[in-house]
Amino acid sequence: MEAFFSLGVMIAFMLLFHVGSVLSHFPTTLTLERAIPPSHQLQLAQLIARDRKRHGRLLQSSGGVVDFPVAGTFDPFLVGLYYTKVQLGSPPREFNVQIDTGSDVLWVSCSSCNGCPGTSGLQIQLNFFDPQSSSTASLVSCSDPRCSLGLTSADSVCSSQKNQCGYTFQYGDGSGTSGYYVADLLHLDTIVQGSVNTNSSSQIVFGCSTLQTGDLTKSDRAVDGIFGFGQQGMSVISQLASSGLTPRVFSHCLKGDSAGGGILVLGEIVEPNIVYSPLVQSQPHYNLNLQSISVNGQPLDVNPSVFATSSNKGTIVDTGTTLAYLTADAYDPLVNAITSSVLQPVRSILSKGNQCFIVTTSIAGIFPQVSFNFAGGASLVLNPQDYLIQQNSVGGAAVWCIGFQKIQGQTILGDLVLKDKIVVYDLAGQRIGWANYDCSMSVNVSTATNTGRSEYVNAGQLSGDTAPRPQPHKLIQMNMIAFLLHILMLGRFVLL
Repeated sequence: MEAFFSLGVMIAFMLLFHVGSVLSHFPTTLTLERAIPPSHQLQLAQLIARDRKRHGRLLQSSGGVVDFPVAGTFDPFLVGLYYTKVQLGSPPREFNVQIDTGSDVLWVSCSSCNGCPGTSGLQIQLNFFDPQSSSTASLVSCSDPRCSLGLTSADSVCSSQKNQCGYTFQYGDGSGTSGYYVADLLHLDTIVQGSVNTNSSSQIVFGCSTLQTGDLTKSDRAVDGIFGFGQQGMSVISQLASSGLTPRVFSHCLKGDSAGGGILVLGEIVEPNIVYSPLVQSQPHYNLNLQSISVNGQPLDVNPSVFATSSNKGTIVDTGTTLAYLTADAYDPLVNAITSSVLQPVRSILSKGNQCFIVTTSIAGIFPQVSFNFAGGASLVLNPQDYLIQQNSVGGAAVWCIGFQKIQGQTILGDLVLKDKIVVYDLAGQRIGWANYDCSMSVNVSTATNTGRSEYVNAGQLSGDTAPRPQPHKLIQMNMIAFLLHILMLGRFVLL
């Protein structure tokens, strides 16, 4: 009986450690091997040592998840943008930069900037980058191969007068910036197995702005610059991926409440409900193939050709846009379908050309569901709070307006419809995925490389998120441990 119990104890411990090892790193590649030698003799210390070696191999296969804090909100009456913090130079200096998937380059205001605001209504300290004050900074010449990365996409320019790589950007709102490129350290906060490492850094090329115009000069919502998350060669995403430091994928989950914030990681947020649609190839932006729009499941009577991608046409995913813009040929049919689908009497009004409604109850259940249907069978499902904006209140009633704006040519999906969703930009797979999600909760992030291994961690710690979301595989692990311990105790009592 004692020999039998000893073998049973050893088998239970083997199962216990192997279940913990496999489930804590799921998914991974399982290797078949003999767990217990023929003699049935194996010391517990040997098991622990072997598990530690395996854990070490898994950690070395990934540098962890790069996590950026997120602040701001989509609400145009509060902030109207989301921004993050980056640390540049030696010693590190902190800059608040807008999160923008509609452009490629990271740039910050330079110490010699003309027109740059000195204060911000966002209650943040504005800073200026000074290359002379960073011991690791260097200017990028026109002959530098890194400058040529932006020449084909017009993200960099060179003049015959001086051998200095520069840039000039003009944004859709009429604002603009110009300056020159600097190579310096970007300091990264990485998360591995729940622990934050603040000591990693990588040299990148970024812009030093010497001139700003338009809305960029206004101080009410001023930030230190723009963090372009595009896929062209000069983007930070492309630079880090080319160095093998991070995967060619990033994800965000932007909170839609008045407090704002959210999650922004270099890696793929993994969630079972995510649906993907392929990117339209050879486009400078994140273009998707929008095929139709439905209201309460009924397709709009709109010719699909109005959504086709061509010069200045197509559907773009852009966090740098506060609202959402719909091509003129589809705008009126959508607004009319929403208005006619309201389930109970509400007063319909026009406010500055926008279709609005005076509502005395919750908008949930009153307004229809809108679906943007993309190639690959992926639908972006919008509930009323995803396309309506509360403008003000009148006599106890709320005024809600349709947030979509009419535009010629392009359809632009901005923060209005991107908030409260996980959005994954898989550049390696040339696709974008999304799923409705509570962005105040933590997420699982994969940094899978070509080795096939994945590192799963809880991300968003730097964003001030709440307690981690329970993970199903961890619950299974704990139940298995409890079951095995129960067997051990039962065997002990039987022997006694």
